[in-house]
Amino acid sequence: MDILVLGGTRFLGRFIVSYALEKGHQVTLFNRGNNQDVFPDLEQLTGDRFRDLDVLKGRKWDAVIDTSGFIPHTVENSSRVLQDASHYTFISSCSVYKNHYDPGTDENDVVLSLSQEKLAEITKTADGPLYGEYYGHLKAMSEKTIEKSFPGKVLNIRPGLIVGPYDYTDRFSYWIKRVAEGGEVLAPGRPERSIQFIDVRDLAKWTIELVEKNVSGTFNAIGPDYELSMKSFLEECRKVSNSEATYTWVPEKFLMENKVGPWGEMPLWIPEEFPLEEGGKPWKGFMAFSNRKGITNGLTFRPISETIQATLEWENLRSGEEDRKAGMRAERERELLRLFRQTVR
Repeated sequence: MDILVLGGTRFLGRFIVSYALEKGHQVTLFNRGNNQDVFPDLEQLTGDRFRDLDVLKGRKWDAVIDTSGFIPHTVENSSRVLQDASHYTFISSCSVYKNHYDPGTDENDVVLSLSQEKLAEITKTADGPLYGEYYGHLKAMSEKTIEKSFPGKVLNIRPGLIVGPYDYTDRFSYWIKRVAEGGEVLAPGRPERSIQFIDVRDLAKWTIELVEKNVSGTFNAIGPDYELSMKSFLEECRKVSNSEATYTWVPEKFLMENKVGPWGEMPLWIPEEFPLEEGGKPWKGFMAFSNRKGITNGLTFRPISETIQATLEWENLRSGEEDRKAGMRAERERELLRLFRQTVR
């Protein structure tokens, strides 16, 4: 199969490419050329999907895998140029769902939308200062845009938190690194609180398998296939890293009163008791999406110990000077633990 990957040199993209090559497919990459050393032997078409799609014109691929699209008009432009392809896979997100409040959201639930006026406001500049706030809205609208160009030939994959080696978001790897360092670790909220994520390698492998089978439709991609608690995850981190870390479980009320930032400053934590927006409800469903349809269609998960081990090995190769995009600073953690101990005396 002749496959075009839009992106393909960072995190999920690089594993999708690796699995495609492992299965004997021919792969072409289209990206801005920032990481051409990752797959130096592959054909790499250089361009910016915001402005320049000329290198794609006049070419035909059996399948397109879009790992980088989320702005509707740029997705529309690329899908129009690539209309001769037989199949289009779009890597979307569970963030498209309107309901983050109730556990069990599945592929039939309502997704977010935007008025054309709001969409124009958000996307009027290339740097997109509002892209993060409206990420789910933009992904949802991009899904619909692609379907118009490829009716009945689109595979929409909606991952939750993607984790593993080369994770440039640092949300998952924060915990791997922090537990391996040992000492007293601030653990957020209720120990039995459920969490979800998917190993990037499991997601990449499944994506290629669905493309090979010419599967269309929409699938949540999130794991594991059992209810995983934050406590169990942290215990596994300690076991894999052979760490002597201890955990101090700090209630949500204390975290909120001290303005601890969910998800960014404190990764894998979304408050169960407190809403993130004024007048809203707690996001109890944000890490409790249904994965039944995906599992029925071949989605499998490796043991979380393997994910933790691979992430730890990658973490150990990184520079200690490298700036991290998520996670709590050591000084902040120590100060919060000190304040918390004062409240429980």
